[in-house]
Amino acid sequence: MDYKRLMEFYRGKRVLVTGHTGFKGSWLCRVLSLACADVCGYALEPPTKPSLFELAGIARDERVRSVAGDVRDYEHMRSVFEDFKPEIVIHMAAQPIVRESYKNPRYTFETNVMGTVNVCECVRLSRENACAWYNGVKSFVNVTTDKVYDNKERSEGGYREDEPLDGYDPYSNSKSCSELVTHSYVRSFLADAGVAVSTARAGNVIGGGDFAADRIIPDCVRAALDGREIVVRNPYSIRPYQHVLEPVFAYLMLAKEQYVNGAISGWYNVGPDDTDCVTTGELVNIFTSCWQGTTWHVQGDAGPHEAGFLKLNCDKLKATLSWTPVWNIRTAVQKTVEFSKLLEGTKDNDGTTLPEIQTTTVASTEKFSKCMDKQIEEYIADASKA
Repeated sequence: MDYKRLMEFYRGKRVLVTGHTGFKGSWLCRVLSLACADVCGYALEPPTKPSLFELAGIARDERVRSVAGDVRDYEHMRSVFEDFKPEIVIHMAAQPIVRESYKNPRYTFETNVMGTVNVCECVRLSRENACAWYNGVKSFVNVTTDKVYDNKERSEGGYREDEPLDGYDPYSNSKSCSELVTHSYVRSFLADAGVAVSTARAGNVIGGGDFAADRIIPDCVRAALDGREIVVRNPYSIRPYQHVLEPVFAYLMLAKEQYVNGAISGWYNVGPDDTDCVTTGELVNIFTSCWQGTTWHVQGDAGPHEAGFLKLNCDKLKATLSWTPVWNIRTAVQKTVEFSKLLEGTKDNDGTTLPEIQTTTVASTEKFSKCMDKQIEEYIADASKA
């Protein structure tokens, strides 16, 4: 895969990214900045403290125009579309945590469903309001999740794109609804208007700079930095774990290829090969082997339902775009540990680990941005050999 040519494609392209202040959005913005794209991000303030968005200096990146906004606020979002006039839209804004969706189901559905409606409507109107030099959005990718499927937790094969959608919990179900909203807009408006649209269903992502609650690798990092034993809720659950750069480059490739050839638009799974679909226990074992001195134990917490088995079949993306995963699960964990170890020894005045104070100056963010850039360059180099 020639990701150098992909980066060249994005030079000067106007790309609007919703949810750019999140973990995955921050990595996407960093890649687009390195590609010299013209980026406009639309999102709430970073969802965690600290955040990768601030930690790596993306908040101050001159190539990333950042707009604070809620995807539920249609009028504000529409004004941003009209002002920025994007050619490509990548919709990532979401309430992304399963456990949080049980606590706040209404907010989850409002954000993940009506947020998608608002983005689709802005894309539709961009074509209706085209002018002499601007033809509206040409390529639109809606990022959903591997959890959109009606998961029977079967052990044979992975879910394919044509299988039924019906996520179990409010988060998963809201993303299933987001898919259906997108499909309806495509059939009713966007296909006839010449907008190429795809949805991308990615597996669980890991990587440096994820500080979310109730995710296994961030929990591992927090425990390692605090010198505590890692607590694992369910060591036997199986997920399609992958480094965050895998779906980020898949989204960019998909947006680019359908920009050139709208016939390839559709819906796609983005996940690791079968050999890298591991149990949570196996994932934590890899982490402890990469971060010497860490240990773990099992402690259930009688939490809400979460699927015990989930695997994706990514043959469609491989066949259509000649795409293939670049980093295996061990490499993904190693890269995550490499970044996370930069946080060792950083404490706030009250002794709290992962201080926000470390994100306030250019000097304090440089080591994190350099690590991101180094890993992006390594990923592109490794992809050329894949």
